[in-house]
Amino acid sequence: MSVARKLGILVFLGVPAIVGGGIVYALTGDNYTAVFIYEILLILAAGAWIARLS
Repeated sequence: MSVARKLGILVFLGVPAIVGGGIVYALTGDNYTAVFIYEILLILAAGAWIARLS
């Protein structure tokens, strides 16, 4: 897989990271621990998806 496609996938997953992180932060009553857990799970899912495509 080309570098451009990998970067495109990371940009595509960046929107859920930013928007989803804000939603998790608001829903959990200003709890950064939940946001970090959400972000780690999103990073693991993105890594698995990129590894599967290459």
